Amino acid sequence: MAEEPAPRRTVKHGVRTWFGRGPRRHGEPLIGRSVSYIELFYDLVFVVLVSQAAHTLAAHPGWAGAFDFATLFGLVWIAWINGTLYHELHGREDGRSRFYIFAQMCVLAVLAVFTGSAAGEDGTRFALTYVVLLVLLTWQWYEVRRRDLPEHRPASTPYIAGLLVTIAVMTASAWLPDAPRLVVWAAVVVGWVCLGTYGFLSRTRTLQFFVATDSLIERLALFVIIVLGETVVGVVNGITEAPDRGALTIATGVVALCIGFGLWWNYFDIVGVRELRPERSALATWFFGHLVQTGSIAAAGAAMVGLVADAHEPRTPAAVAWTLGAAVAVALVLVAVQATTVERDPEETSGRVLAQVFGVGAGLVLLLAWWAPAPWLLALLVAAVLSATWLTTFVPRDDATGS
Repeated sequence: MAEEPAPRRTVKHGVRTWFGRGPRRHGEPLIGRSVSYIELFYDLVFVVLVSQAAHTLAAHPGWAGAFDFATLFGLVWIAWINGTLYHELHGREDGRSRFYIFAQMCVLAVLAVFTGSAAGEDGTRFALTYVVLLVLLTWQWYEVRRRDLPEHRPASTPYIAGLLVTIAVMTASAWLPDAPRLVVWAAVVVGWVCLGTYGFLSRTRTLQFFVATDSLIERLALFVIIVLGETVVGVVNGITEAPDRGALTIATGVVALCIGFGLWWNYFDIVGVRELRPERSALATWFFGHLVQTGSIAAAGAAMVGLVADAHEPRTPAAVAWTLGAAVAVALVLVAVQATTVERDPEETSGRVLAQVFGVGAGLVLLLAWWAPAPWLLALLVAAVLSATWLTTFVPRDDATGS
């Protein structure tokens, strides 16, 4: 008897399958998956957002500018991590997931237009555009809740509630004066950190389905690379804005680039893409440590604009020196803190020694910021401190040496 021919797959059936499967439920992680090309494309939008936020700090170095930058960067990071975690936990390699990622990218591109002046004249536009992004993310998480098994639906409740509260607060902030608006936004960032920390550490384990997969570890490391790119942008912008693009200006820029190289070496050789320790406290510290770590690196890149532009000055302007010094010092401290959250070989430098070395390094950088020598000398000495911290703690692993 002849076999029945298989039904022919129509375009309609293919489109319905490609776009109609819906998100993955809680408890369905894709262990071992690689970061996809569309995720890398998504991350490129944040290159622009970080650059625009750093532009604010470059134009207004110092403590006031640092507060504005930290607030804006915190909101940008929260937007990035929300989109990243949704795709990590619930996305698929299908048309529906692609559609949502591209929709987010469209909103984020508009958001980038208003980020550079969000602390001032574009604050209302930034807030309302951010609300549009949050509404889209809320709908995506609501879809997850609808598809979840009944016993898993409570896992989405705190997250959706947090998004709805943030939407209300950001909408209300749109019509506040500039200074109170920034304070409200800072409270939003702190609130998300507190909510996430509670989710990691509480006995109810709100984030019980959160798994630090290889792909998520890689995404966070890739975001570090994104903000390290800001050090290159800062040097280029500094040379462009300098009244004299002579040898001293270019030499100062090249030495300033070495600061970015030093931050890369310290982070990736000591924290990098290592496997996390199983403790919940380690997971929370590693996760939110990247918020502070990446923000500090981006701030250092913003400070390089003034450092290079003022290359011919006998002393580095105090605001520029303190912005650079504080940013690098915080980045060094975070390397030591995050080193306690990842698995390390017994032959490698102990956590206690790392804390001592990087603590001394952070203190030296702050001392250099207080001294504020000529820009070229400040850049050279900060790069020397970063080299010393790496050399003092570097012990190659077996997989790094090829043995």
